[in-house]
Amino acid sequence: MIFWRLCLCLCLFLGVLMACTPDKPVFKAIDLTGADYALGFELPDQNGQKRTLADFKGKVVVVFFGYTQCPDICPTTLSEWVQVKKALADKGDLLQAVFITLDPERDTPELLKAYMANFDPSFLALIPPVSDLPELAKSFKVYYKKIPLTGNADSYTMDHSAGTYVYDTNGRLRLYARYGLGPAAMTADIAQLLK
Repeated sequence: MIFWRLCLCLCLFLGVLMACTPDKPVFKAIDLTGADYALGFELPDQNGQKRTLADFKGKVVVVFFGYTQCPDICPTTLSEWVQVKKALADKGDLLQAVFITLDPERDTPELLKAYMANFDPSFLALIPPVSDLPELAKSFKVYYKKIPLTGNADSYTMDHSAGTYVYDTNGRLRLYARYGLGPAAMTADIAQLLK
């Protein structure tokens, strides 16, 4: 009889303990909470203003690396972030999209202003100096490579990673969204980060 009372007390105690423990969020993207890379940036945007993650405190920041002449991955990703922002409705202004060019030789501030305007006026493009790009890409574990096109020595395309880093409202790296995850899954993840 005493054994059963002890078991019952233990079960009640564990039940109360579990009820008091907050649930860890389950994300659709890869949870990178606590990762020691992709910790930030200090780069000029398309308007010449220096930007860091601290500029966006209180917002969820999504960071994507690409280039304006990308035929598919880059415009698709930016279009999906437009859809996520709209799906967040009244919380959409708490999402800040940041596009970092991997082609600063061709992606001038003027070109990036026009490119970003095609998606959302609040989206920012950052332009690393050509000499700093290798170190920046390495710090984010981003792959990129210039691929010359045959027949024209000045013409090339860029091969590059296709994921998005997501930072919470305190500027901490939280998620990595692989290309193709889709706007519905990302909207759900961003909504959790905005709670």
